[in-house]
Parts: sequence; C-alpha cells; structure tokens
Amino acid sequence: MPAISSSPADQPLVLAARSGAVLTLTLNRPGALNSFTGALHGELLAALEAGAADPEVRCVVLTGAGRAFCAGQDLADPAVAPDPTPGAAPRDLSEVIVQHYRPLCLRLRSMPVPVIAAVNGVAAGAGASIALGCDIVVAARSASFIQAFAKIGLVPDSGGTWLLPRLVGRARALGLALLGDKLGAEEAQRIGLIWQCVDDEQLQPTVQALAERLAAMPVKALASIRAALDDALLLDWPAALAREAAQQRELGLAHDYREGVQAFGDKRTPQFRDR
Repeated sequence: MPAISSSPADQPLVLAARSGAVLTLTLNRPGALNSFTGALHGELLAALEAGAADPEVRCVVLTGAGRAFCAGQDLADPAVAPDPTPGAAPRDLSEVIVQHYRPLCLRLRSMPVPVIAAVNGVAAGAGASIALGCDIVVAARSASFIQAFAKIGLVPDSGGTWLLPRLVGRARALGLALLGDKLGAEEAQRIGLIWQCVDDEQLQPTVQALAERLAAMPVKALASIRAALDDALLLDWPAALAREAAQQRELGLAHDYREGVQAFGDKRTPQFRDR
C-alpha cells in the first residue's frame, strides 16, 4: 500500500464535475493510487450527499485520477498504522470501519440515482469493494481487482464479504478472498464480477453514454430496482412478492409511470422527472 501523499493544498481530494444530469466524482490522490484517508472519506461522502440532494443530478459516476481507481486504505494513515511505540496497544480497526467505510457504503447503496463505477486502473482492498458496491461497474481492459485483505491478516470489508459470494458464488469468492490474486478486467467480466470490460480509450465515452442513458430513464424506479434486488436476497418468496406489490403501488402513483405509459401510446420519447 502507498504511503500518505496529499494532493496539493489547492486541489480537492474529490473532483466533482457536472455534464448535464451526470455528476462525475473523481478520487484525486493519484500519487497514492487514490487510497483512502479520513480526509478523502469526508470529501467523498460530502460529494455523494450533495449529489443525492441535487434534483438536477440523475446519475453519478465514480472514478479515479491517474493510473488507479483506488488502492484501498492508505496503511500509513495514522488511523490504521500500527503504533511503533514498544508496548503500545494495537489499533482498533473497527473504529475506522464504523466512522468512515460503513457510512460511505450505506450512502452508495441508498443513492436516489444510479451509480456507475468507472474503474480506470487497479481497484484493491476496500477500493475493490467500493467499486463492486456501485450499481454498474465498467472497467478498462488494463484495470484489475485485488482482494488484498488476507495478505495483511484481515477479512474483506466495505461490504466485500456480502458482495463477493452474491456476485460470483461461494467457490470463486473464497478463491479471490483467500488467495488475493490479481484479477484482470476481462476475467472479472467473464465470471460476472463486473458488468463490462472495454478498451482503455473507450472507458470514458462508454461510461458517459451509459450514464446519459440511465439519467434519461425513470431513476426513481431504477433506485427501487436496486433496493428490491438487494432486499430480495434476504427475503423468502412470499415476502419478496409482497415487497414487489408495495413498490409497484408506490411507483404506480408517481409521475414517471403515467408519463411512460402515455409516451408509449403516443409513440414519443418519455420525459421522466421523478427522483
């Protein structure tokens, strides 16, 4: 893991850029492979909260500056680095999980709009978990995913233990987590870990086109689909059917359903607006 390497004082740790209804958030610690510190966590969560509150934002893209998406936790961060003082008590790593990673993971999974991870380079440790926690993951062909936790005596966090077996099954999840081998983007797509692998030069235009497509869709329904699929993993069959009925009732009362049906009948492009 890289040592702490701060961005220049005049550079934010998260760059936010709007293009129409698409908000792109770029992790901006390229000298440290965009690894997490408390400050980076704070800026990213604040940027996501701002996007969630902005009615003009209808899709969020999360990516990284430089040659990495995110290398996970910066192990030189004082919050996690072992105290070198002889006889010092070990760090309680649950504190950084509860204070930083848990709020970030919950916010990503509860955004009122779709979230795309544009994985431009290595996504390791918590960086891989954060990417996989997004709704759709598109990776450059040169990108890779590494479950690095076992190599330093830890378990996957940031939702990794929940996500991995649900994405690729128990056998592959255990292989990835126990061995910690680098998984290329092409293989990640082949085994169903991510949605799509594209040539490096096609990552930005592919993600932008996908984001604009999602932004033009009924995003309230898209967020409900995410929630329904996540919840269904924990429900039995009758409960899942009941949840679907409740969601259809709510969405059926909204503007976008009426607009979608009307546009279908009129043979025109619908103008969705709900969030």
